[in-house]
Amino acid sequence: MPRLTTDDFHPEVLKLFDHYVHGRISRRAFLDGASRFTVGAATSTILLEALRPKYAEATQVQPTDARISGGFVELESPDGNGRVRGYLVKPAGKRGRIPGVLVVHENRGLNPHIQDVARRMALENFVAFAPDALFTLGGWPGDEDKAIELFRKLDRVKTFQDCLASARYLQGLPEVNRKVGCIGFCFGGGATNFVATRMPELGAAVPFYGRAPDASAVPNIKAPLLLHYAENDEGTNALWPGYEAALKAAGKQYEMHSYPGTVHGFHNDTTPRYNAEAATLAWKRTTAFLNRHLRG
Repeated sequence: MPRLTTDDFHPEVLKLFDHYVHGRISRRAFLDGASRFTVGAATSTILLEALRPKYAEATQVQPTDARISGGFVELESPDGNGRVRGYLVKPAGKRGRIPGVLVVHENRGLNPHIQDVARRMALENFVAFAPDALFTLGGWPGDEDKAIELFRKLDRVKTFQDCLASARYLQGLPEVNRKVGCIGFCFGGGATNFVATRMPELGAAVPFYGRAPDASAVPNIKAPLLLHYAENDEGTNALWPGYEAALKAAGKQYEMHSYPGTVHGFHNDTTPRYNAEAATLAWKRTTAFLNRHLRG
């Protein structure tokens, strides 16, 4: 069966799904709204299931891959939720110190996709750490509806502090050369922007379609930024002009790319919102950017 893409869904259905996964509307509101676009047996429930992640089908690097070593660790986060649990992945058999990269998930917790992204980053010769924002609420629940509901209960300020604590933990690991970058997707993109405003020694920041930080915090950014945006992402893109104006006013180093024909979440290869061409290019740009700023 051919893989579904955004072309298989009405644009309004994609907008409704975006609102749903970001907690702006309920599951029932999505189903009611999507019912206007169903044809025959294609009920709104089927549409929702079709848009959900298919983790097993999209894994690129298996947890048992001999080229990496990984496992879960916990750390203290006194200014956040107290403790953080995350997935730490390293290149297997690597000698010498190498850079670290914090990988921050979307607004569903540390699901199998983000664990896979962390493993991909380890194969790029980085020590990768992916924290789970839902840890204090029981962790990623294995169900998208439950994950979205749990995410609504988070204290965003404390959760961002957990990400900052995670970056500092990564920086202090003996196998890391003290140079750390941060990448994040959706919620994680906003977290990446936050870490950039709070961690002067951050070496590079790569937010994917992330919420912009407060303009007043932009002068605190020291790290070079590589920002990825989807062309069709009204909510996130509406914040970009103000963010760019603040970056320019503060004389910050940044590079922004908007990918034609894409929607929010285009890098996530477990859903039909995935755009292979854009995701491949964005990843190539990301790894080149991290190598340029974190090596040596």
